[in-house]
Amino acid sequence: MILGQVSWLDCFVFLIFLAPQLIYHVGFFSTLFCGIAALPFLPVFKLPKGFIKERFLTRYEHRNPFVQQASWFEDITVRCVRYAYRYIPTHICRVFFSKPVALPFLRFRMLRHGYFRSPIHWQEINMNTFRGLWISEGINTDPDILIYYIHGGGFSLGSCNFYLEFLIAWLHLLKEAGYRAPAIFALEYTLVPDEAYPTQLRQAVSAYKNLCVNHDPFKIVLSGDSAGGTLALSLLLHIARESSDDFSQSNRWRMALPGMSVLISPWVTLVSPKDRNTRSDYLDADNLHIYARQYAGSKIPVHDPLISPGDCKDLDLWRKATPQGGLSLFYGAEEVFASEIRDLVSLLELADCKVYARDEPGGIHAWPVAALFLSSTKEERLKGLKDIVSQIKEQI
Repeated sequence: MILGQVSWLDCFVFLIFLAPQLIYHVGFFSTLFCGIAALPFLPVFKLPKGFIKERFLTRYEHRNPFVQQASWFEDITVRCVRYAYRYIPTHICRVFFSKPVALPFLRFRMLRHGYFRSPIHWQEINMNTFRGLWISEGINTDPDILIYYIHGGGFSLGSCNFYLEFLIAWLHLLKEAGYRAPAIFALEYTLVPDEAYPTQLRQAVSAYKNLCVNHDPFKIVLSGDSAGGTLALSLLLHIARESSDDFSQSNRWRMALPGMSVLISPWVTLVSPKDRNTRSDYLDADNLHIYARQYAGSKIPVHDPLISPGDCKDLDLWRKATPQGGLSLFYGAEEVFASEIRDLVSLLELADCKVYARDEPGGIHAWPVAALFLSSTKEERLKGLKDIVSQIKEQI
């Protein structure tokens, strides 16, 4: 099931689902004041001024790389998202990505595209040590490929349900690629500031152990975007440390590496001077560094490789942490994290690890996810996911 591009009607309906949840979770007056504060940007001054200036009054070669290739809808949407990430408080933004908003919105989009019932099955998994969503075509089907996905959101935002449409499209393409029974497990980890490290990594490890008990680790693709990419890399390094000499005499069961890892715009180094705002991307480096310190909490330095994989320079450990099918990284050339991701790719190549990197020209943060919702043509909407599936097919 692959739905069409998000439309202006979808945006309007999203706001209808969002408004009561904001009033319930944030409060009427806080919601009202947030809306009033946004008025000078959205309909009154900054948004239309910036949009008109760059699209109509600036020569093509002087526009930012994203705008050069973006449609009007993509451009306006990314400008709004950029404003939200920079100026709307996190506890308000969190509601935008929550299940009570995201799931009804998905069901509306399905209905608009003629799906009265979903052809894809999903169910919530609630265990003592982790939670998540299991997505597949059938309830009791044994998967021949299993995506273990960890969502992004700066450790402070996001939910499995917000990513559900993206994951369902991924499942559809895996089926088209020839897999008999693809499945996806998406981790619903505890967000900051409700909990800090090591809670999120423990949940990621616990879920992975459970998947390995019930499925062949070689058929598992460890994946995630942004902060989810951080947790995925931390999980790989955790597995590698378990297999080191320090653990060689232990009798406890040790985890095997997954078959491969696919990361979308991973937040490689939590706090880095190389994280710089760009004219194209919607992320804000200063806010990201605040999120990073909230995630680290008081128990561990923010530059400790346990939570900031880009700070791990141990080549031997990276060799042990690299799956047999390698690491595939997809990121935008214009995103805040681009420099640190390139540094990680160079480090992995220096360690002679199997690595594939796609640096999308003009691309923004998590562009395969953003493109699915915003791009105008089906080819553009699916090109990131199709490349991901192609990489998986080559290795597993």
